[in-house]
Amino acid sequence: MTWAILSLLAGVVLAGLGGELFLRGVLGFARWMRIPSAIAAATLGAFATSSPELFVSTIAAVNGAPGIGLGDATGSNVVNIALILAVALLVKPLVTRRKVIALDFGVAIGASVLIGLMAIDGVISRIEGAMLIAGFLVWMTMHVREARRQRALPDDSVATDRPWRIASDSIGGLALLIMAGSLVVSGAQFIAAGFGIPPYLIGATLVALGTSMPELATTLVAVFRGHDDVGVGTLLGSNVFNALLIVG
Repeated sequence: MTWAILSLLAGVVLAGLGGELFLRGVLGFARWMRIPSAIAAATLGAFATSSPELFVSTIAAVNGAPGIGLGDATGSNVVNIALILAVALLVKPLVTRRKVIALDFGVAIGASVLIGLMAIDGVISRIEGAMLIAGFLVWMTMHVREARRQRALPDDSVATDRPWRIASDSIGGLALLIMAGSLVVSGAQFIAAGFGIPPYLIGATLVALGTSMPELATTLVAVFRGHDDVGVGTLLGSNVFNALLIVG
């Protein structure tokens, strides 16, 4: 039990460090590519912070325990909105451009409702999974087009963001975030195992909390640094990735 508690604490510390580095990488990439930071956060940033959910869900499915993966993906979406966004709002009111988040908000809510309808019979078929992935590809295509449309003119300040520095911050931060998620998941699973909790419930609660550490760290760091659009974009984009890509 002591090991599990230490694992949870170490995960929290690594999440804070990783969130700071990863935020620098996302903002640097957005400036380098001359695209809005909110779009970079909702796509690349969200994909990266959702990698723990993708990893857990894939391994769980391969090992014959899809309930953990499904619970993790759906539970993480609840954690993102009901916990992480709520905590960010307690820190301060969030200021974002309505046009930037309108698409992601609608898709995130719609995808969650769709999964609920698909799961009514207790099974999400391969055809339904293909439909979710197709929806994800459409959403991603729309974001790529929007990024091209909003791409800004070259700016001398971009020269300060060197590609190698952007890559090192992004990769290093992501590595720390994944390690943080793994530590939290390991500790949580060890604690939960002794209580005989069903796989789906473990995935939707303790595992979801653990794999949501990257989103929590990235969002709070972004909000404290005044980048509200990055924080909100990361959360909404992560929900879309979880619902459409990971579940699909």
